[in-house]
Amino acid sequence: MRVVFAGTPDVAVASLVALEESSHEVVGVLTRPDAPAGRGRRLRASPVKMHAQEAGIEVRTPSNLQREADVLRDWAPDVVAVVAYGLLVPAELLTVPRFGWVNAHFSLLPAWRGAAPVQHAIGAGQTHTGVTTFSIDEGLDTGPILMRSDPVSIGDREDAGALLARLAAMGATLLVSTIDALEAGELHPAAQDSVDSGEVSLAPRISSDDARVNWSGDVLDVDRWIRACTPDPGAWTIIDGQRVNIGTPQAVVVDEGASPGVIHVEKSQVTIGARGGFIVLGEVQATGKKTMAAADWARGYRGELTRAT
Repeated sequence: MRVVFAGTPDVAVASLVALEESSHEVVGVLTRPDAPAGRGRRLRASPVKMHAQEAGIEVRTPSNLQREADVLRDWAPDVVAVVAYGLLVPAELLTVPRFGWVNAHFSLLPAWRGAAPVQHAIGAGQTHTGVTTFSIDEGLDTGPILMRSDPVSIGDREDAGALLARLAAMGATLLVSTIDALEAGELHPAAQDSVDSGEVSLAPRISSDDARVNWSGDVLDVDRWIRACTPDPGAWTIIDGQRVNIGTPQAVVVDEGASPGVIHVEKSQVTIGARGGFIVLGEVQATGKKTMAAADWARGYRGELTRAT
């Protein structure tokens, strides 16, 4: 089949590669416009755009898909495959490809509809997740389900970056299988309200403000939220008036005597108290500094580390 691929970040590249290596023909790529990145805030192409250009595939970077309606029709796709694209599809374009727009979503729908399903699954303390392919309709991740992966265990110390990497590989395989089955006429789409996978839950995008650590929360919730925000948008706290980014913790120590926000510096580790225990810090990054192990950061810190807020 003729396939147009729509995706933007690193986690979408695996699906684009899988489609290139399949029996289908990738005739075009849609991705988000170049965006400022890094300290210099220079415009940088998306990972999907960079890969597509290297592969010699025509790329379009609209800020509004309606402006690309003619191009999409010229590409004449049988299906548009979508992974973490980031733009809404206008209703009038949903019927351009004869098999519609097929999205690979990193949750077992109808759980965690929205932009950050993996982050919210970890933050909520879920033990399992997975990947779903579905036909895009006019709602937010509400279209009929085409295929679902088996449930995947979420590791006790796994952060969103690691889990996304695993799901991206699974999603690439599931997406190709879905398109194969569509071509063969073997799929029977199922409405989401007929799928026995729990109640609907929403996973809105997590902002940088959302990622500030609340040390007065339960220590297990704090640990989950830090891991959910790693690496993006990045958990952070204020120490001595300075913003410090907090990476995935090394461990959680349950201790009812812990005082929220109080920092304890030992020879080989740094801990911060929360309600009911301590977070053992992994890597940290102070403003303008390199990422480093928390113990190394504490040894080089000028002044006394006492409290995080």
